[in-house]
Amino acid sequence: MKPTYHDLAKMIDHSLLHPTMTDKELEDGCRLAARYGVASVCVKPYAVKQAAEWLRGSDVFVGAVIGFPHGNSCTESKRYETELACRDGAVEIDMVINIGKALSGDWAYVEQDIKAVCEEAHQHGARVKVIFENDYLTNGGAGLSSDDLKKKLCEISEQAGADWVKTSSGYGFVKQTDGTYGYQGATEHDLALMRASCSEKVQVKAAGGVRDLDGLIQVRKLGASRCGATATAGMLDEFRRREKAGELDPSEPRQGKIGTGGY
Repeated sequence: MKPTYHDLAKMIDHSLLHPTMTDKELEDGCRLAARYGVASVCVKPYAVKQAAEWLRGSDVFVGAVIGFPHGNSCTESKRYETELACRDGAVEIDMVINIGKALSGDWAYVEQDIKAVCEEAHQHGARVKVIFENDYLTNGGAGLSSDDLKKKLCEISEQAGADWVKTSSGYGFVKQTDGTYGYQGATEHDLALMRASCSEKVQVKAAGGVRDLDGLIQVRKLGASRCGATATAGMLDEFRRREKAGELDPSEPRQGKIGTGGY
């Protein structure tokens, strides 16, 4: 069955996370999210209270990032950051795991880190998305292959109470041999792997490298329920254009391209 506008709009977490984003850009982003009826905005912790005001009366959730983008805050800092974000109006939390601890195989630390955020968020009625940052896991770690490491993190996240597992932050740039930085973000392989590695209780979120309508539809086909994006208007405008032109025939699917990096 072909997806509806509502199906696709409610997959999108409109990302407002760039380090240089001004107050005006944040406000414009929240207004755009409300106009297009997406699932949520994803903002930095200081912006939660204002975003909640801008979105009051809409059905768009406010989400906050925690320990972002590299996951290196101590556990108590992540827990307290979550408490403050929830008090300010966040109902979804996107936290980054401690990547170095995961690569070291300190599973008890990783699980407790996630659990502390989940327990705090759930006390406030908020839900948690756990970011693995898969670009840093491509060589595996802790004696595990890349895929087995991601499977292990799915298992730990579910045990710790996660509501989603998430591929990427959108800002996990990996240094290349020539000194430049590269990034894939969400890939088809990782989305399928993560979906297969969690029970139905845990959802999957794609982030990074999904910039067009066909990519968004592909993410949905792979079993992800949310997708972080900045190209929200372009994707949903294209859906409306195709719908009006009768170009949404599911018997003639277009192949979406994802995993090209960035937001």
